[in-house]
Order: sequence, then structure tokens, then C-alpha cells
Amino acid sequence: MLIRTITLRDLDSLYQIAVESGPGFTSLMPDRDALAQKIEHSMKSFERRVDNPTNEQYLFVLEDEHNHEIMGTTGIQASVGLDRPLHHFKRDRTTGPAGLARETLTRCEHYAGCTEICSLYLRPDYRQANAGKLLSKVRFLFMALHPKRFANTVIAEMRGVSDTHGHSPFWNWLRHQVVDLDFSTVTQLSAQSDARFLEQLVPPGPFDIAAMTIEAQAVIGQVHPDTRPALHLLEQEGFRHRGLVDLFDAGPTVECARDAITSVRNSGLYRGLYGGTRMTAHTGFPLIVANGQCSGFRATIIDSIPGGDEPEQVPLPTGIQRKLGLNGGDPVCALPLVKNRPTLNTSDEMSAHQEFRHAQ
Repeated sequence: MLIRTITLRDLDSLYQIAVESGPGFTSLMPDRDALAQKIEHSMKSFERRVDNPTNEQYLFVLEDEHNHEIMGTTGIQASVGLDRPLHHFKRDRTTGPAGLARETLTRCEHYAGCTEICSLYLRPDYRQANAGKLLSKVRFLFMALHPKRFANTVIAEMRGVSDTHGHSPFWNWLRHQVVDLDFSTVTQLSAQSDARFLEQLVPPGPFDIAAMTIEAQAVIGQVHPDTRPALHLLEQEGFRHRGLVDLFDAGPTVECARDAITSVRNSGLYRGLYGGTRMTAHTGFPLIVANGQCSGFRATIIDSIPGGDEPEQVPLPTGIQRKLGLNGGDPVCALPLVKNRPTLNTSDEMSAHQEFRHAQ
């Protein structure tokens, strides 16, 4: 498996992913022209020199090296909610004069200027060991490499509950308060930059949750079955739900400070020991290794741990060196894929930002 930056030759695969992912996956809609523009924007973002995050978007693909098929995709939006405000429902609990608890949803704008991770999708035929983890964690490794490109707070808007026919229990209730459109149409409109009118049609509330249908109440803050593994990975990274949910399917938005994300803290730069042979033994401790580049970023997994003579070295077989486009003397970025892993560095270990500052 190889993670690399997306290119226009991946358009057909990205379109297929947009079709497969179904309604509710609003960051990738099955529109070839829009997807081509998204790819071009991503390519320019990787090439751009950045001191502060603005409208950059970074898309990566996971490639099967044997047949060159695209297994999945993942992405980062550097700064959201500036040109187009992010609208959510905020869930609140209040206590009335009689001591009765009341839960409500109120429309709000939040998270302006935050970084958003998005577009993670692993195709069903490629759902194998560590593939989903690689797609999720590689974004945080990239943030650790290039912190100036990202905001101090990172969010993820998780896909809410809908069925295989594109029906959302929450929207089935809300549509009677807003506009009588089916959920598939709403998700297509909400993905368009000129569709702010749809969000503005949603009354500010507050909506009394107890007055909603039982089906709508049950899915508030819940995720789509296909999204549960992604949410579990983010919770392990330190992301938490603070009560904000999507306007249309009530899926949760989770957040974490960038520097507090587990994989950001655990990433480090090391000296590559090229042509090394000590990483050939399978130890059960997979390691993500990547080059330190931006537009030429590449990453993969090695199912073993460093075994160099010096603690700051990462031995890399020649094949891995070529796969990542590394030359002798280039630094290697490494991130353990599992929680209980051997330490990569000893007393010489530095903080992630100290190490990565040299890779800007």
C-alpha cells in the first residue's frame, strides 16, 4: 500500500469512490467536473508556499502497488468556515421552573478558521488490515510535518445515519420544517458552494427534541454504520464530540487541538539507514514511514520496528527507499501504527515540532 498526493489521472477512481460512498458523503459528490476542480485545487495547494492556512485542500489516495488500483482516499481542508460559514445544530439541555429537563437543537455558526479532516473512504474490496488506519493517521503525520499549513483546532464532521436508499431519519422529520426535498437532493445542494440558501432555510430554533419523531431522536449525534470505524480511530486520537451536529443528518462533529492529537505527538523525524536489513523481520508492530516532502509526499507501512545501531535511525530496505522517493541523507518521518509499541527514540528523543521544523 502506498499513500501519495492525488493527480488528475486519479479522476476516474475518485468518481467511482463518490458513486460508491452514496448520499450523505458530501465532501465527494459524483460530479466529474467538480471532482476535477477539486483535484486541481489540491495539486495547487501542495505546491503553494504557506505561512498561514487559508483555502488549501490536500487530497491523498491509497494505491495498491501490485495493480495500481486506487483503494481509497483521504483529505484535509486547511481552514474552513471563512468564505462559507459552517452551520450546525447545538444540542443543549436546560431545566425549567418545575425542574423538568428539556433538550433542544439550535442552529449556530461555529469552527470558523479551523482545519477539517474529510473525504476518508476505503473501498469495500480493499478493506484489509491497517488500510483504514493508514488513511486516517497519515493526515496527522502530514500535519506534524507541516504545522504552518494547519490551524490549532482540527475538526471532523462525521457522516450521520442514512439507509441504503438514501433516507435519513433526521431529515425525514426536519424536511417538514424546512423544504420538501429528498435527502439525496439536499446532500447534493449542501455540497455546492452557492447553496447557502438551503442552510438559511433551516429555522434557528430551538427545536424541542422530545417533539421529534422517535426515529429522528435516536440518530442525533450518531454516525452511519460505515463511519463507526473512522469515528473510533478519531476517538483514540483524542477527538471528542462537544454537542454540535449536522443540519441535515444530525451526524456529530468532533474536535481536537492539533498538537494534542496522539499521532501528531507520536510522529518524529529520523535519519534513514538506507539499504538496512533489520526491518525484514515481522514483529507485529507496524510503522508508517514517509518522506518529508509536501507536493511529493509519499507514505507506506512497514510491518516491523526500527533496529538501527543508533536510536535516532530508521533502517529502510532499498525497496522502501525507492517507493518513498528518498535519497541518501534524506530524513524519514515515522509514526507507530499501534498503541502499545516500542519507543522509536531514547533519551535523544525531541518533540515533534522541534524535529519537524527542519522539514519545512
